[in-house]
Amino acid sequence: MMAKNKEPRPPSYAVSVVGLSGTEKDKGNCGVGKSCLCNRFVRSKADEYYPEHTSVLSTIDFGGRVVNNDHFLYWGDVAQSGEDGIECRIHVIEQTEFIDDQTFLPHRSTNLQPYIKRAAASKLQSAEKLMYICTDQLGLEQDFEQKQMPEGKLNIDGFLLCIDVSQGCNRKFDDQLKFVNNLYIQLSKSKKPIIIAATKCDECVDHYLREVQAFASNKKNLVVVETSARFNVNVETCFTALVQMMDKTRGKPKIIPYLDAYKTQRQLVVTATDKFEKLVQTVRDYHATWKTVSNKLKNHPDYEEYINLEGTKKAKNTFSKHIEQLKQEHIRKRKEEYINALPRALNTLLSNLDEIELLSWSEALKVMEKRPDFQSCFVVLEKTPWDETDHIDKVNDRRIPFDLLSTLEAEKVYQNHVQHLISEKRRVEMKEKFKKTLEKIQFISPGQPWEEVICFVVEDEAFKYITDGDSKEVYARHQREIVEKAKEEFQEMLFEHSELFYDLDLNATPSTDKMSEIHAVLSEEPRYKALQKLAPDRESLLLKHIGFVYHPTKETCLSGQNCMDIKVEELLANSLLQQDHGRSNLYHDSANIDKINLFILGKDGLAQELANEIRTQSTDDEYALDGKIYELDLRPVDAKSPYLLTQLWTSAFKPHGCFCVFNSIESLTFIGECIAKIRAEASQIRRDRYMANLSFTLILANQRDSVSKNLPILRHQGQQLANKLQCPFVDVPAGTYPRKFNEAQIKQALRGVLEAVKHNFDVVSPVPTIKDLSEADLRIVMCAMCGDPFSVDLILSPFLDSHSCSAAQAGQNNSLMLDKIIGEKRRRIQITILSYHSSIGVRKDELVHGYILVYSAKRKASMGMLRAFLSEVQDTIPVQLVAVTDSQADFFENEAIKELMTEGEHIATEITAKFTALYSLSQYHRQTEVFTLFFSDVLEKKSMIESSYMSDSTRESTHTSEDVFPRSPRGGSLDYNYPDSEDDAEGPPPYSPIGDDVRLLPAPSDRSKYRLDLEGNEYPVHSTPINCHDHERNHKVPPPIKPKPLVPRTNVKKLDPNLLKTIEAGIGKNPRKQPSRVPAAPPEDTEQSDNYAEPIDTIYKHKGFADDIYAVPEDSQNRIIKVRNSIVINTQGEEENGFSDRVSKSHGERRPSKYKYKSKTLFSKAKSYYRRTHSDASDDEAFTTSKGKRKGRHRGSEEDPLLSPVETWKGGIDNPAITSDQELDEKKMKKKPHKVKEDKKPKKKTKTFNPPIRRNWESNYFGMPLQDLVTPEKPIPLFVEKCVQFIEDTGLCTEGLYRVSGNKTDQDNIQKQFDQDHNISLESMGVTVNAVAGALKAFFADLPDPLVPYSLHQELLETSRLVSNIRPTI
Repeated sequence: MMAKNKEPRPPSYAVSVVGLSGTEKDKGNCGVGKSCLCNRFVRSKADEYYPEHTSVLSTIDFGGRVVNNDHFLYWGDVAQSGEDGIECRIHVIEQTEFIDDQTFLPHRSTNLQPYIKRAAASKLQSAEKLMYICTDQLGLEQDFEQKQMPEGKLNIDGFLLCIDVSQGCNRKFDDQLKFVNNLYIQLSKSKKPIIIAATKCDECVDHYLREVQAFASNKKNLVVVETSARFNVNVETCFTALVQMMDKTRGKPKIIPYLDAYKTQRQLVVTATDKFEKLVQTVRDYHATWKTVSNKLKNHPDYEEYINLEGTKKAKNTFSKHIEQLKQEHIRKRKEEYINALPRALNTLLSNLDEIELLSWSEALKVMEKRPDFQSCFVVLEKTPWDETDHIDKVNDRRIPFDLLSTLEAEKVYQNHVQHLISEKRRVEMKEKFKKTLEKIQFISPGQPWEEVICFVVEDEAFKYITDGDSKEVYARHQREIVEKAKEEFQEMLFEHSELFYDLDLNATPSTDKMSEIHAVLSEEPRYKALQKLAPDRESLLLKHIGFVYHPTKETCLSGQNCMDIKVEELLANSLLQQDHGRSNLYHDSANIDKINLFILGKDGLAQELANEIRTQSTDDEYALDGKIYELDLRPVDAKSPYLLTQLWTSAFKPHGCFCVFNSIESLTFIGECIAKIRAEASQIRRDRYMANLSFTLILANQRDSVSKNLPILRHQGQQLANKLQCPFVDVPAGTYPRKFNEAQIKQALRGVLEAVKHNFDVVSPVPTIKDLSEADLRIVMCAMCGDPFSVDLILSPFLDSHSCSAAQAGQNNSLMLDKIIGEKRRRIQITILSYHSSIGVRKDELVHGYILVYSAKRKASMGMLRAFLSEVQDTIPVQLVAVTDSQADFFENEAIKELMTEGEHIATEITAKFTALYSLSQYHRQTEVFTLFFSDVLEKKSMIESSYMSDSTRESTHTSEDVFPRSPRGGSLDYNYPDSEDDAEGPPPYSPIGDDVRLLPAPSDRSKYRLDLEGNEYPVHSTPINCHDHERNHKVPPPIKPKPLVPRTNVKKLDPNLLKTIEAGIGKNPRKQPSRVPAAPPEDTEQSDNYAEPIDTIYKHKGFADDIYAVPEDSQNRIIKVRNSIVINTQGEEENGFSDRVSKSHGERRPSKYKYKSKTLFSKAKSYYRRTHSDASDDEAFTTSKGKRKGRHRGSEEDPLLSPVETWKGGIDNPAITSDQELDEKKMKKKPHKVKEDKKPKKKTKTFNPPIRRNWESNYFGMPLQDLVTPEKPIPLFVEKCVQFIEDTGLCTEGLYRVSGNKTDQDNIQKQFDQDHNISLESMGVTVNAVAGALKAFFADLPDPLVPYSLHQELLETSRLVSNIRPTI
C-alpha cells in the first residue's frame, strides 16, 4: 500500500531581532525599539500593542518560563502570504540583555558570552520556553495565552538589525553606530541575510538616518527599511524583505520611504476613523454607555477595522467625545428653549411697564419671586448649576431654572423686554390715535374699502408711525365697529317700523309689491342708506327679519339670549322656586294651628283697648271660635312707637296676622303709612319672606260719643285702603253698641287671619291640583319687547314681591298665579309674561281677559312694536300700557323719553286704556297695587270678553265641523281661532309662535262642544245635518257656489278671476280648517248699512280650476248681501226661515273691532305707510269704493280703504296668497274670446308653455335659457355646481334630502345673494342642506325650457308608441 500524500507544510523561518542592548550605561534610558518592532509585527492589532517593554527584571521573573533564564525572548510566529500567494510562517526571536533589578547588572545565564557574540548565534535552545506577550505577563503566565517555542529550539535564518534614528536618551548615536558596526561584523560571519531596520522614524533625526544609509551603502546587499512601530509604518515590509532574501523564490518587496509609507498608513487610519465616527453618530442618546454600544457594533466591519488600527481605547475616547457633544447639544437646546421662553414668562410676571421701567435686572428678579405665578414659570433647584443636575433630563418640565437668570443672556432678554414694552406702548397709543382719527372722518361709511380712505390719512402722524399691517388692522376693526353699529341700528329701525311687517300673512312670503313697499318706506331712513355699500348684508338682514316675523320663536329671536321669553322663564324658575320653598317652611306647621299670635297696631291707645276687649272675651287667653278653642298671644303696639319694626318680628314671637285699628281719618292715614313702611322694609331688605306675607286686617272702631257724620266717610276710606293694600276690612256692624269693639268684629277679624294662614299654606302646597290651577278668574298677558333696556325683575317685581304670588300649572314656565282681593272677593289671576312675538299666537287663539303692554320709554322700537301689536287687539279687551324708565326726572330732562311717554299716554287716552309708568329707581311702583284698577276693569268686562270669545269659537267650530278643509297632520299643534272682526284678514301662523307649553284655555276642539245661553251658561252643542239652517248660519264665510247654466242676466256681478284662482289654490293647499274669507268688491249701489249680515244657505261645492268665473245671484231686491268679508245670497225662502230677523238683531249688536280703528295714532301710522308707497293711480284704484256713490250714512275713519277688508287685494296689505301677475291675467282674458272663435280651425303649431314665475325679483341669471348660462369650457351652470358641491360635502346622509322642503326665505336669499355675487360661499351663509336643495330645484323650475324641451315632447311620445308596438319575436 502506498502512504497517503500529506499536504506540504508551509516553509518556516526564524528571524532574530538584534540591536543595542545592555545596561543603562550602554544603551541609555531607553532601548532602540526591538521589542516594539517585534510586538507590532507579531500582534499588529492596536489593542495588542504595548509601547512599554522593560529589560530590568527580578530574579524570579528572569527564571520564569517566559524568560527561562535566557537573554532572548520568543515572540511567537506569524503566518504570512506574499504577493505570489505562497504562505510561510515566521518565528520571531528578540536578542536582548536582562538586567537584575537589584544589582543593575546583567543576569547570569547558561550562556556567559557577551551580547555581540550571543546575538550572532544561529542556533537557540530553551526547553519549555513560553511565548512573550508583555511585561505584565511575567509572574502571571496562567492569565495569558501560553504557547511554547517549537521543540524548545530554533535555527536562525536571518537577522534584523535595529538602529534607533531618534534622539536617544543619554545615548550618543556614534556609540550606537560603533556597537552596530561590531555587531554587524559578528553577524556577517554567520552568512545569514541581514536587513537594517531604522526604528523610531516618527521621531527621526535626519542626519542619523543619513549616517545609517551611508553605513549600509558601504556594505554589500545591506538594505535599510525606515520603520515606526508606534504608527505601524513599514513594520511588515522589513520582515517581508528579510524573508525574500532568505527565499529568493519570493517576489522582492518594494521598499517605500518612511514619509510615503506614513502617508499611506495615515490615510488608511483617517478613512477608518471617518467611518467609525459616522457609526458612532448614529447614537443620539447621550445616556448611552460604551459597553452597550460596543456590543451592538462589534460585528460591524467599520468598527472592527478602526479597533484594529487605533484600538479600543481611542474608540472609547471617540465615543465619549460624541456623547459629551450630544449632552452639550442637549443642554444648549434646553438653554435656548429657556431663553426663548423667558420673554413669555416676563410678559406674565412683569407686564406692567410703569412698575419695571426703572428697575435693574437684579431688582426685577426680586419682584418676580413675589409673584403668585412665579412657581409656574420658574423652578429653584437645590443644586446648581442647572446644567449639571438631572433637571436637564426633565424635558416635560418647561419651567426655567432660576439660576439661569444670572446669565448675561437672560439680562439681555429682560432689557429687550423693557424696550419691547416701551415700543408696544407707543405702538398701541399710535394705533388708538389713528383709530380716533378714523372716527373723526365722517365720510367713512360701512363697507368702504381701505383704498378709498388711505389718501385722507396719509399725512397723519399716527399713520406714519405704525406699519401698513397695523393700519389695515385698525381700519378693519373700525369697519367692524361701524358695520356692527349700522346693522344694529338697521335692525332697530326695522323694529321701529313694526307696523310695516306685522300686517304680513304668517304662512306666506311677501309679494313683490310688498317688498317694494318695504324698500320704499325704509329707503327714506338714513339707517337704511348707511348700509348702501353692504346691500347684500342689508338684504340678508331684512329677509332674516321677515323670516322671524313669519316664524317667531324664542329659538329664532333676533335678540338671542336676551329674548324676553328666555329671561322670563329663568327668572320665574328661580324666583318662584325660592319663594315657594320659603313659604312652605313658614306655613308648614300652620295648617292646623292651635295658637294664634296677633300683632295689634293702633294710635292713641286704640291697640291696647282692642287687646283688652279680646282678653275680656277670652278665658285664660283662650278664645272660642267656630267650635274650636285657640290660644291667643296679643302684642299691642302704638303706631307712633320708634321700635315698631323691631317689635313686629322677633325670634320668640312670629305673628300670624296684624289687626290695624282706627277711629279717625288721621289714624287711618297713619295706619296706612305704617303698613306701607312695613311692606317696603320687607321688600327692600328681603331679610325674611314672612314679613312680606304677613296678613293685615283693618278694623273700624265704633264711635260711642257721636254716631256721627264721619262714620260713612271712615267706612268708605277704610274700604278703599283695604282694597289698595289687598287686606280685609272689618266694618262696624249695624245697630248701637256701647263699646268701641264688637264681638262680631273680633270673630270676623280672627276668621280672616285663619283664612289668610290657610291660603298661604295652600299656595305653597307642593303638589297643587290641576283643577285648582285651571280655575283662574282672570287671564292676563303681559307683553314686553326683547332687548329692552330694563331688567325683567323690574316689570315682574309687582307680582313677585307680592305675598300672594305662586307658580302656575306645571309646564307653564312663563306664567304665575296671583291671588288678589278685587271688590269684595279674592280672585285668582293668571299672569302670562311673553315677548311681543310670542304673544301674536295668544292674541289670535287664546282667551285673554286683558293685556299689560310694556314698553321702554328709551327705545322707539319698543313703542313701534307695541303699536303694531295693539293695532290688531280687539277693542273689547282692556289694555294697560306701562312705560319703563329710570326715574320721573327723565320725563323732563330727555326729550325722546318725554315724546315716547307722551305718545303712550295719548294712545291710552284714545282707546280708553290704563297708563302707568315703572321707574327702576323707585320702590313704590314695584308693588302690585299699581295694577289693581286695571284688574278691576278687566273683572267688570269679563263676561263680555268671554261671550265674544265663545261666540267666535262656536261659529268657527261649527264651521269646521263640515269637512271642507283637511285636518292638519300635526295633531298636537294648537288650533287657531281668530277674532270675529271685520278687519281680521290675517291667515293663521304655520305653527304656534310660543310653543305648545303656552296654553291659556283648552283646545278649541274642546271649547266647540259648548255654547253660551242667554245667561252666559255653557251647554253642549249637538251636531246637525249639513243642510240645517243653524249650521248654515254659523258659517263665517259661504263657500263659493258653482254658477248655474248661462242665462242672460243684467245685474250678475263677476268676481276677479285671479282672486278666485288664488282662493281655490289656497283651499287645496292649506291643511287647516279655517274660515274661508272671500273678499269681493261691493257694487256702487250697495249700502254700507247692509254690509254686515249673517250668512245663510251656503253649501260648499268642489270646483275645478278651469271654472274661473263665479256668478253671484242677487236677492229679490237686486242686492248683494256682504256678510263679514263674504258674499251670501239672500232669497225669499231664506227670509221665511228667519234670517231677516237675525240680520236685524245683528245690526243692533256691537261687533268687536280693533284698537287701530279707535286710535287716531295707530290708524294714522298704518295709513302713512300706504300713502308713502302708492301713487295717485293706485290710490284711485284702491279708493274706488270710498269715492263711489253710497247710500246711507258714512262710517267715518273706522273703515280706511287701506286696512278695510272690502278690497283687500287692492289695498296696501300684501297677502302673497292672493297676489297675481296682472299683465299675464289681462293677456289671458283678452285671448279667451279669440280662442273661442278659432276652436274650429285645426292647430298645427305646438302650444308654447310658459312656466309660472316663482320669483318676485328681477334676475339676470335665474329664469334665463340654459344655453346662456353655460360655455363649451364649463358645460355645467355655476349655480348647479355650487349647490351640488355643498350637498355632497354636507348633506348626502340627510333623510329626505330633496323631498323635505327647506326654508323658503333661505332659498330666495341664496338666489338673491348669488345674483349679486357669483363667487359667494354657501357655507358662510349658514343655511341648511334642504334650503340649498330647494334652491337647486327652483333653478330648474325657473328655466324657460325644461331639460327635456317641450319641442321634443311630441317626438318622444311617438317614439314611445313605436316601442310599445314592437312585438317580441321567438
